[in-house]
Amino acid sequence: MQKNVSLKNYNSFGIAVTTKYLADIQDIKDIYQLIKEFPDEKKMILGGGSNVLFLKDFEGIIMLNNLKGKEVISEDENEVRFKIMGGENWHNLVMWAVAQNYGGIENLALIPGKVGTAPIQNIGAYGVEIKDVISQVFAIDMQTGKEVIFYKQDCQFGYRQSIFKKPENKNKYFITAVNINLHKKNYTPNIQYGAIQQVLKDKNISSPSIKQVAEAIIEIRESKLPDPKKIGNAGSFFKNPIVDKDLFESLASQFPDMPFYKISPSKYKIPAGWLIEKAGFKGKRFGAVGVHDKQALVLVNYGNASGTQIQELATMIIDKIKEHFNIDLEPEVNFV
Repeated sequence: MQKNVSLKNYNSFGIAVTTKYLADIQDIKDIYQLIKEFPDEKKMILGGGSNVLFLKDFEGIIMLNNLKGKEVISEDENEVRFKIMGGENWHNLVMWAVAQNYGGIENLALIPGKVGTAPIQNIGAYGVEIKDVISQVFAIDMQTGKEVIFYKQDCQFGYRQSIFKKPENKNKYFITAVNINLHKKNYTPNIQYGAIQQVLKDKNISSPSIKQVAEAIIEIRESKLPDPKKIGNAGSFFKNPIVDKDLFESLASQFPDMPFYKISPSKYKIPAGWLIEKAGFKGKRFGAVGVHDKQALVLVNYGNASGTQIQELATMIIDKIKEHFNIDLEPEVNFV
């Protein structure tokens, strides 16, 4: 374990804060040892650091999830179930599955982070969420030191939500592994989103393979989202808000060009990026921070911004969206 370590290279925003201790978790026994030796020290589990905004130095132990490995649990002619360790890179897992022609997670290509953090956020993109493939989540309770197994129904998955994200469970569970079910036969990729259909149409692909869908997703994401290695960002900063029918109809009458997704007869999802762009923030820079010029959902660190500066920009956007559209925008990113 290291002392007084900079976290600049451990968070995709590139915020230069330090942690009192940094522990590299490569074996489950490392977790038990930390719980035993440092029972009173504050602890935070960090995956790829792609969904976190550090506002200050961390007075405790940052635990890096670097548990690696994957194994087949069961398999038949239609489906295969894997146990994937929490420290595996998510995108690498997606591309590995695509290479095996296993279907189910190709729409989640190029999402940053690690497997262990994926169920916390219930990561999703282009009509697919990780809840669609997860069957079990394995975790260690950081308070009791005991292993806990969450079945899918226990996880309370919702839109960018799970039981692990609830305030009372923050950093309570170290997710060591997940079981996921992927398809081998009788599987049709999800291409319901217009952006996917357009890319496939441009390539004259009418019946896409799993690989072709993944390639289309990667092309779309790369055209919109900046590389965190080149400019600090955490991808989509805000959730797409869900509004009731009355507010939706009011907004639709004012903004006929407003994109939306009907979730139920009374609920509609509106793209947060469209709202932010409509409010005039797209491409705007405020000193060391700003809103990306190709995707208004992305807040960026142009250099040596502090977490507080990014938080202030986020608050400014939230206030303006409330004023313009009467919509409460919620951050997807976790503030620490």
